[in-house]
Formats: sequence, structure tokens, C-alpha cells
Amino acid sequence: LSAISSALALWRRVPNDAAEVENVRAVLSRHVKHLVRLIDDLLDLARVSSGRIVLHRSPVELATIIAEAMETVQPALAAAGHEVTVTAGDGPVYVEGDKARLKQVFVNVLQNAAKFTPGPGAISVCVQRRGGHAFVRVRDNGVGIPGDQLAVVFDAFYQIEATFGRSQGGLGIGLSLCRQLVELHGGHIEARSAGCGKGSEFVIELPALAAPPSAAPPTCAAEPPARQRRQVVPRRVLVVDDLRDSAESLAKALRTLGHEATPLFGGEHVVAWSLLHQPDVLLLDIAMPGLDGYEVARRLRRHPELNGVTLVALTGFGQPNDRRRAAAAGFDFHVTKPVDLDRLQELLWQVEDGLRPVTEEAVSCGSEAHIIFIEEEVPSL
Repeated sequence: LSAISSALALWRRVPNDAAEVENVRAVLSRHVKHLVRLIDDLLDLARVSSGRIVLHRSPVELATIIAEAMETVQPALAAAGHEVTVTAGDGPVYVEGDKARLKQVFVNVLQNAAKFTPGPGAISVCVQRRGGHAFVRVRDNGVGIPGDQLAVVFDAFYQIEATFGRSQGGLGIGLSLCRQLVELHGGHIEARSAGCGKGSEFVIELPALAAPPSAAPPTCAAEPPARQRRQVVPRRVLVVDDLRDSAESLAKALRTLGHEATPLFGGEHVVAWSLLHQPDVLLLDIAMPGLDGYEVARRLRRHPELNGVTLVALTGFGQPNDRRRAAAAGFDFHVTKPVDLDRLQELLWQVEDGLRPVTEEAVSCGSEAHIIFIEEEVPSL
């Protein structure tokens, strides 16, 4: 927040300096993303602590999840110049787990290794199986952990004093979240280090499947690739949010893409406006006072003359049950905040291609071919 505040103050003083304005934009973007990650971790920690996280288990191969986690962390690894090696045993190692949550664990551990290893450093990831247990070891040659703090690094809000950890930002909740997610999978996570300056190793142990699954779990169609060079066909878009700043700024952003966008501040007049102006797409916030987004969607769907309108749930609620509720209320797409404008344009291309409406089966499956989840690196705010 301090960086964001300072950047905004600078912006007012250099309105005609294109290079400095671009630098301000980069600072704002970087720190807003960081703030989103912090808030997402806090929300997940609260969900785990209150027993509100439900794991969606299926047979998954650890090497595949680690590869996806590596892709997420790659920008940080490359920026620091770290050399990363990944090794596996004689064959694939399978566990019964929630792929998204296990990826979250590995991303957190790899991000820690990247942050607390002065560049250029060396980071290794080893996957192996011993008996009925699967092990993932993430080792670095970074700043290390004092011996008397190894037992408490997984405590919520704990930050190691003897390193440069505080200068790296964060709240000290990532490892606590990792421990709780691993334990929900029936596993264990342990930190090891020979002391300050001697690197660290994190060992994640999970119950292994006795044998590879005989059949792969059902998969959904992948989200179509970005089509950034495709010509934009102007759409008439209504943006509804009780937060005036949110509605106006998103409407303005859509206009820069060539769309006709109008903001409304609340759900009371949406049906009347839509009947009069016949929008192509309606971006509708869910948590609004008075009429919430679900009720507005239900009222819109009662009018046959609005059958051609694509309804997009624009919301901070991103759990599977929230997606099902959106589909049941009549929404075609479910978008979690904060919204990325390029990804939103992809959604509008989906509308142009006629990929609607979403079905309950597609929601349950999580198919991104029919339901679009727009999010930054981590799950929803």
C-alpha cells in the first residue's frame, strides 16, 4: 500500500513525462498483484482454519503439478538468475489429491526458495516414492533458517528475524497455509536447514497411490488460446456494480477496447435499462445491497426479449458452489475479481463465437470452454 500510495502521488507530479508515467503504471500493477496474493492467502488461511475448504480429489501425477507450479514461479526464478533442476524417480508418482491446492503448496514453497536465495542461486526439486509415500524435496542454497526457528516457520504470521525476510514483503502466512493444505491431504511438510547462510530444504510427504490410475480422470476442454490479433467487434456492454469507481473504471476500460459500455450503480434499474437498450453483454456484480446479482439475473431471465443477452457474474466469490449458484441463477459466465482486461476481451470473443450458455454439468466439471474464470496467479479474491 505504501508503494501504491507513493506511485499515485508521483503520478500527479509527472503527468507529461511518458517514461515516468509508465514506471508508475508498472509499480502500481506489480504491487496490486502482490496485494491480491496476500489477501488471497489470508482468505484461504481463514477458510482452512474454519473448515470451509473442500478438496476435490482425483488421481494426479506429482511431476505434472510441479511443472505447472514451476511455470507460475518462472518469472521470479528468471529475474534472480536462479538455476533450477528437477529430478524424478524411475517412474511417475501418483497421489490422490486436489490438483489446484497441491499446486498452491508447491508454488508457495518455490516462491520462498526464489525469494530467500540471493541470485544467481541454485534450486533443486526432487520427486520420489518410497513404499506407500510420495516425497517432494525443494532445496536451495539461500540464506537458510536458524536451528531454533525450524519448528515455528509454519506458524501463521511468523517471519524469520535472522534473514532479510522482512525486506521481501509478505505476512508470514504462506508456509502456514502450505502445512494446513498438506495435512488436509493426509501428508506432512518439514523444514530443514544447517543454519544461516547454508540453504534450506522443504520436504513434502503425501500418501502415494498403490499404482498409477487405470484410467485418467475425466477432463474438460481447455480454454481456447488468446487471440490478441483478432479484430474487436464492438459490443454493447452494461457494467453493474454498487461501487461507483469499479463500475465507471471498468466501463471506461472497455471503451478503450472499442466497446460501447455503460455503468449502473446497483441492481434496481438493470431490468428496465436492459429492456430499453438491449445490451449484448451484462457484467453484473453479485454482492450488492438491495437486489443482489443472483436476483437480478433471475429477473432478467424471466423476459424472453432478453434471451440474447449474455450474463456475466462479476464477483469476488469464486468457490465451486458460487459458480453453481451463478449458473442456477441464469449466468452464462463466472468471472472472479480482480478482472484482467485482456482476458475479459477473450470472454467477449467467446460471446461473439456463441459459446453460451453454461450448463450445470459444465460448472461442476469446471470447463473453461463454457465457463470462464478470470483471475490473476492465485485463486479468487
